[in-house]
Amino acid sequence: MWGIIATWRMAVEGITKAKEELESGGDAGNAIETAIREVEDFPYYKSVGYGGLPNEEMEVELDAAFMDGNTLSIGAVAAIKDFANPVSIAKRLAKEKVNNVLVAEGAEKFAHKEGFERKNMLTDRAKIHYRKRVKELSQEIKPYSGHDTVGMVCLDQSGKMTAATSTSGLFMKKKGRVGDSPIVGSGFYADSEVGGASATGLGE
Repeated sequence: MWGIIATWRMAVEGITKAKEELESGGDAGNAIETAIREVEDFPYYKSVGYGGLPNEEMEVELDAAFMDGNTLSIGAVAAIKDFANPVSIAKRLAKEKVNNVLVAEGAEKFAHKEGFERKNMLTDRAKIHYRKRVKELSQEIKPYSGHDTVGMVCLDQSGKMTAATSTSGLFMKKKGRVGDSPIVGSGFYADSEVGGASATGLGE
């Protein structure tokens, strides 16, 4: 028996790819990473990864997390910039016994040292949304109400369960703002003997 569930329509292509891995006996950690990377790489999803909407300083800051339900190990990054797949960085951090939740420059330094792909995550489409929003709000900038984290829970044929999340957070958020998505027990959790969960919403 295997399965994978996810938030929102944007995850369909990702879980379709993960399904192939799981059907052939693949690992739940690898499958969930495959699925979330598919969402992160698609430029037209405005709340995750490449093409995600920026903060109030027109910077794309990303949050992501990963949890292994067999070992209860976690990894997470928050407010990370200029790296293509934060979920993969979070998954790598889950192998660490300490220092496994990193933010901002610390997360970026770790990702660079580990050889993860650098990428300018701000697209022309996101810039247009940003400038339109600034114009609409004139002097007063408030966060856009959209905040669609991609969150997933995955079960493989061995009974291993994983959970993972990825998001660019609130549109027009304050620089350095972190929501619930990369916080264990708040945005995600997995225990192979019990179950898994992922949350999506405002984040505060």
